[in-house]
Amino acid sequence: MEDISLIINQLGEERDLYYQAVSPPIMQTSNFAFKDFASMRSTFEDEYAGDYIYTKAKNPTVDMLRLKLAALQGAEDALVTNSGSSAIFCSILANVKAGDHIISVRQPYSWARNMFEVVLPKFNVTHTYVDGRDIRNFEEALQENTTLIYLESPNSFSFELQDLEAVGNFARARGITTIIDNSYCTPLFQSPHAYGIDLCLHSATKYISGHSDTVAGVITGSKVRLKKIFDSELSNSGTSLSPFNAWLLLRGLRTLPIRLKHITESTMALLPFLKNHPKIAKVIFPFDTDFPQYELARKQMTGACGLLTIVLPPVSYEQIEQFATGLKHFLLAVSWGGHESLVMPKAAGIRPENYDSSNEEHRMVRLYIGLESVEELQEDLNQALEVIS
Repeated sequence: MEDISLIINQLGEERDLYYQAVSPPIMQTSNFAFKDFASMRSTFEDEYAGDYIYTKAKNPTVDMLRLKLAALQGAEDALVTNSGSSAIFCSILANVKAGDHIISVRQPYSWARNMFEVVLPKFNVTHTYVDGRDIRNFEEALQENTTLIYLESPNSFSFELQDLEAVGNFARARGITTIIDNSYCTPLFQSPHAYGIDLCLHSATKYISGHSDTVAGVITGSKVRLKKIFDSELSNSGTSLSPFNAWLLLRGLRTLPIRLKHITESTMALLPFLKNHPKIAKVIFPFDTDFPQYELARKQMTGACGLLTIVLPPVSYEQIEQFATGLKHFLLAVSWGGHESLVMPKAAGIRPENYDSSNEEHRMVRLYIGLESVEELQEDLNQALEVIS
């Protein structure tokens, strides 16, 4: 891979084409004209490899972003969509047909789960959820009609990992397509294609954007696989990214390495405080030496960014609510990857009458460490934890 700084700041930036402007232009157009009949005809035959026709599918600003993201992820090409969930939708739908079977890690992102449980059953596509921490679970779930394995490593709450090399080898030997959601690690901290994973997805809304002001998704992989998605699911669903949002992501990429460095350092600085706090029962973080899959995390990941989960001791539903709302510098919100620190209690998705204080999962509270000072965040967590008796 080229030097990351050159990819982010120079790759694809043909300034001779736009008056030597330092910042890339926003090609805010719906339509493109052809110089002659022959070029129009050839592009109609293969829009993926041809000239621009219509921004619904391709646009110069979007293509500059595609080029950078593919290089960062170590892939032949990238497609960008208008959300992470549309990237999931297009990549899964392009790789299954009626009667197929999917193996997915348990507790995937909600809109992946909705695909498996609501959308695909309409077309007689079935699925099996497995504990992805053990390759034997994939082997046991295998059916004659299994065509797709869906991974999320780490996932976004308990951070369970899959051995990407083992799963990649297993799937490739059987002609099964593999897809991974790599949003947690970003292209900088994990390279699934190097382990034989076919398609890599990102919610670019998060670290890639970094400013909490745009929603986008990424799919990376081989040109053959991405052309298949481009020609059908992406173009037909109209879920391509707008030029303006592509420009926002290009802006976000400029600072991605420095933001990840600061966020990682802050998270590692807060980790001992959280682990030793008397009112926190457990901390879940892939780069914590006590994490059950720590060695695998160190093998597959070069960083773990700012997302971690604390488990509170057996407390009431009301105490979890008081803790979350008592934080002054952590916003009560979903997602992650921006400048602001966030808190998301698992209990917020559970009705009070169904809450079970003996269930560790119900007491999980996910923290995202942003760009605020470590001292401010530590003081804030300490005062909010006072409600825990």
